[in-house]
Amino acid sequence: MTGNKIKVGFYSLTGCAGDFLNILNMEDKLLEVFKLLDVVEFALASSKVVHEKVDVAFIEGSVTTQKDLEVLKKIRENCNVLVALGNCAVWGGVQAELTGLDAKDLMKSVYNTTENYYSFLGEHKAVSEVVKVDYELPGCPIEVEEFLELLIDVIRGVIPEFKDYPVCVECKIREIPCLIVERGEACLGPITVGGCKARCPYYNAPCIGCRGPVKEEANVAGELSMLLEKGWKKQEVINRLRLFAARYKDIAKLLER
Repeated sequence: MTGNKIKVGFYSLTGCAGDFLNILNMEDKLLEVFKLLDVVEFALASSKVVHEKVDVAFIEGSVTTQKDLEVLKKIRENCNVLVALGNCAVWGGVQAELTGLDAKDLMKSVYNTTENYYSFLGEHKAVSEVVKVDYELPGCPIEVEEFLELLIDVIRGVIPEFKDYPVCVECKIREIPCLIVERGEACLGPITVGGCKARCPYYNAPCIGCRGPVKEEANVAGELSMLLEKGWKKQEVINRLRLFAARYKDIAKLLER
């Protein structure tokens, strides 16, 4: 720590940087928040790069390239607390859909060469698959309110609490009619972790699972069975399930089959 401030770094792997952009868009809170921090690195906000130990490292993006792998391991060595921010860091992101495809074929289709220009690892891993992660904050992008709560807890030295219930709970709280029951929509609310206040169902759009599954509790088989009964084709459902969580154990098993 520097004085009363905690030393933090914001680091990007392979992703769109949408999570960090959301943080920078906290226009009414940003300056107050940054008064509490000694930010040593934040590529989206500053070109300053300081290779030093930090109290807390925030990581966004999936582990996709050899460079990602090396950078992540070095960050883990140089921080006390590591936080994975957003779907890419927590679940591998939408790019994890490509898991299992031949890297040479991908390079050929895009660049007309089989040379591995970017040292692509052949898959897109979540941060926790490579190093120890202390906390994970899901979302695509993350919810700013959740980030602030997490940050305040970390500053105070308090263990953060995270949502452990599905989006359906938030639909009930907001009295939103069930899109599966009422309209037969392929809504992933029953298996997706809450925290978004059921934003999509509130606007009559089915949940697409952008926050990832409720860890260790998502009943993927039940979701698939329910949507098949509603007339959806199996492959259509699997495609929806894999969009943001292809590396979740139960969804990965479906993809293997």
